[in-house]
Amino acid sequence: FINARVEKEVYFQSKWSKGIERTWVGPEYWANRLQDWRVANGRLECIEFSGRKPMRTVHLLTCRLGSKKGMMEMSVQTGLINLGKEVSSDAAAGFLIGAGKGMDYRAASLIHHSYGKGGGLFAGIDTKGCLFVKDFTEKNKYLFRKLNGIGNYKAIKLKLSVKPVNKRYLLDFSCYEPETGKELDKITLSNVNPDRLVGNITLVSHPGTGKNTTGFWFKDWKVSGTKLEEHKDRYCGPVLSTQYTLSKNVMKMTAQILPIGKKDTQIVFLEIKNNDKWNEIASAGIIIPGYTATFKVNNWNFNRDIEYRVVYNMKVKDGSLTPYYYYGTIKHNPVEKETIVLAAFTGNHNLGHGWGGVDRGEFPWTDRIWFPHNDLTEKVKKHKPDILFFSGDQVYEGASPTVAVKFPVEKAFLDYLYKWYLWCWAFRDLTKDIPCITIPDDHDVYQGNLWGAGGRKTDKDVRGGYLMPPEWVNMVQRTQTSHLPDSFDPRPVEQGIGVYYCDLNYGRVSFAVIEDRKFKSGPEGLVPETKSGRADHVIDPDFDPKTADVPGATLLGERQLKFLEEWAADWKNTDVKAVLSQTVFANAATLHGPKLKRLYADYDSNGWPQTGRKKALEKLRKAFAVHISGDQHLATVIHHGIDDWNDAIWSFCVPSIANFYPRAWVPLKPGKNRKKGMPEYTGEFLDGFGNYITVWAAANPGKPSGKKPAALHDRMPGYGIIKFNKKDQTITFECWPRYADPDDPSTGGQYPGWPITINMEDNYGKKAVAYLPLFEVSGLINPVIQIIDESSNEIVYTLRIKGKSFRPKVFKDGKYTIKIGEPDINRIKIIKGVSSMPETKLKTIRVKF
Repeated sequence: FINARVEKEVYFQSKWSKGIERTWVGPEYWANRLQDWRVANGRLECIEFSGRKPMRTVHLLTCRLGSKKGMMEMSVQTGLINLGKEVSSDAAAGFLIGAGKGMDYRAASLIHHSYGKGGGLFAGIDTKGCLFVKDFTEKNKYLFRKLNGIGNYKAIKLKLSVKPVNKRYLLDFSCYEPETGKELDKITLSNVNPDRLVGNITLVSHPGTGKNTTGFWFKDWKVSGTKLEEHKDRYCGPVLSTQYTLSKNVMKMTAQILPIGKKDTQIVFLEIKNNDKWNEIASAGIIIPGYTATFKVNNWNFNRDIEYRVVYNMKVKDGSLTPYYYYGTIKHNPVEKETIVLAAFTGNHNLGHGWGGVDRGEFPWTDRIWFPHNDLTEKVKKHKPDILFFSGDQVYEGASPTVAVKFPVEKAFLDYLYKWYLWCWAFRDLTKDIPCITIPDDHDVYQGNLWGAGGRKTDKDVRGGYLMPPEWVNMVQRTQTSHLPDSFDPRPVEQGIGVYYCDLNYGRVSFAVIEDRKFKSGPEGLVPETKSGRADHVIDPDFDPKTADVPGATLLGERQLKFLEEWAADWKNTDVKAVLSQTVFANAATLHGPKLKRLYADYDSNGWPQTGRKKALEKLRKAFAVHISGDQHLATVIHHGIDDWNDAIWSFCVPSIANFYPRAWVPLKPGKNRKKGMPEYTGEFLDGFGNYITVWAAANPGKPSGKKPAALHDRMPGYGIIKFNKKDQTITFECWPRYADPDDPSTGGQYPGWPITINMEDNYGKKAVAYLPLFEVSGLINPVIQIIDESSNEIVYTLRIKGKSFRPKVFKDGKYTIKIGEPDINRIKIIKGVSSMPETKLKTIRVKF
């Protein structure tokens, strides 16, 4: 192939061999799309023939054309998969080179399907045997095209070389008989701009147009040269990523595997490092569909950081097994830290708006790909978060990066994984070392909106239920949530769809993870018609919200309400509490969509159903818990009310990582009782469903940000940082744009209105009717106190007090039972028959331990 080797020459050769059959094409590659390719019959095969899916590509990850001066050669054997049948004359196979100059190699690896800026050069051979070089930055722009070719061929060897001539390059592209090596045809391009020869190198199978589209196979792909950059650290699989959690002496970790074959190893191993030696501590089978392996290790050592590696023994060319390793660190439980930092995210669009799986038009590859979100992840690291939260829409069915394939379900499994793997690839450098809570939302399960209605099957989302089959929904949930602590009540809902709501204790912060959507009723058939053409969007300015609060409408459901009641009362090893879910308990967006059209109410929000919202907030304020969520594409901080303004919890809805569909909070009248100097959109309001909300901040779009690309930044993307100060019992909300470097104020700070700091006790803002005596505790610091109404035996609230004294407020006169002490060491004292009294009357009860 190349006789002479020079010192810095890079060399690569493919290893697709007989006896290995799998969808995943190997750790050195990224395939577009996952489901369009396979390894079989000792070769790489493109099995997507549709003319609506042009330019299927497989990118080489471990070698890339660099900017340095040098030469490069590569060759491959190829042929038609459906040999002997009439095929489209414009179907073609070959190489795409110089794809995605200046881009992260992962972003460049998405290039396929559409021509456009940064698309590269396509050197190929069509089914008539005609060689060509096509400029893939423009539609049908051939730089060289043979009109008369070698004719039909069974198999052909393609060879491409580039070499410098003065300040430009010479490109030779030729075809050969594979058996004899005889050259059959050749074309040459001179005066090639060196800028066109920087970027990814790929194989291309283009199906052509018309009725007789086709796919191509490839084998023995060789690449070498001094112009190549070698990146052996850029393997993609077999272990793509990990997510883990630590809670209550249990470590759970899920390893995400690429789609292995039936005859491949079906088990992975977890090893940890002790005294410079690796020791196996667990093994797990790979669950298909989804290709996940979950480790659960009890009695974990929480006191130190522990290096780990996930080991997969992959079958290779001769049938032997080669170990592949994926490394990370499981952090110690930071109980000693005064402040625990949570980084929160939602809404992960990967490409700029306008991309579609059906569209064959131009796509500006080099400036419309947000993936892999390096500008965001690198800034997040600077906050040194202790834990991560992804609230949903890690995947979008519409364009993430291609339109979803929903049926048949066999293809839908791989279609979801193609999209999900991009999330794993983008965020794995965070999740491999930092505990992570990830939950799916509506788009993750391929629905525009989700009212789960207890898991039932539906043919229309607004009727309530799931559109996709239950085995597919369970796969989605398994990929995203199987590393979470065990569910409070693991019984599946209808159709056998699993649940994942649970609690997690980390750094002495107790998180309740709940499922907003799974039990929620669908509005169609329950509520009055909206007259908007959509059962969820109310456009009538005379809409009466009372008509929407109908009997039978469910939000969290009784099972989750029971969970929250028990969680609110459990303060063992806990200093502060937070609830994590998909979306905010308010209808806190008045303008929707690219044109920001006004809606008066939105049934997709958790402002509806109102009675269900009330029940949820009543449970949450018993824990003095703050609520963190996403989904809305609009960052807000809201103090919620149930019977009056500000009598319940605070919430922070974080901004989207990137989004197509902006929303804004622009009420028709200024807010009441807002602080001096605050915008008119802040203050006290009734939302579209008549709920009491006090808006403290909203990152409204509408004005140009002045940041490029505008299509990204003008829609107010970013992330949230939440700081739980356990000593002071304060919670601080920070809202960061993607463009702002937290270490460099000159890049811009947080969105206007942030940061906001509240006290933990602000989460039960209901005004007292009466008070209990002052309790003074000796022998304990910061004990837990629980107030129980003796007339109903109901827990009014539970919290860990600051210091040694506390005077509880109550909301009706009567007698109360007080439990006070330290659940961490099971030292509790119970005082019964404590009478309420006016605030002006003071009595002290001393409790000694």
